[in-house]
Amino acid sequence: MIESSHNIDVKQLNSLALAYIGDAVYEIYVRHHLLEKGTVRPNQLHRAATRFVSAKGQAKVIREMLSADFLTEEEIAVVKRGRNAKSGTIPKNTDVQTYRYATAVEALIGYHYLLKNEERLNIIVQYAIQFIENEGV
Repeated sequence: MIESSHNIDVKQLNSLALAYIGDAVYEIYVRHHLLEKGTVRPNQLHRAATRFVSAKGQAKVIREMLSADFLTEEEIAVVKRGRNAKSGTIPKNTDVQTYRYATAVEALIGYHYLLKNEERLNIIVQYAIQFIENEGV
């Protein structure tokens, strides 16, 4: 984790800001996972990573987490804030609802990252990675 002397009021932070950092954090976890699996060629890495970081895959993950009662009430509130955030951009390769659910999972990851909840962050990201691996998203 990056250490900072500035305190960020994470609970008051805009959902899109949470998603912004969450997207980057999730990407790092996915890349690390792929390297651990032995995927090392840049073209293979990029192709494999898109399964995990696509809006479609992320939306499926968060829907599964919600239906499995995997999330706490606090996390559900963060997810709802992320899902309901209006980004101002229109997604190119997916529908708006899928895009919003993907934003929700990124906001959740960003939330835990900024709060330095490393243990819960690891659990959530591993759940997401394993779900996508098993579902073949």
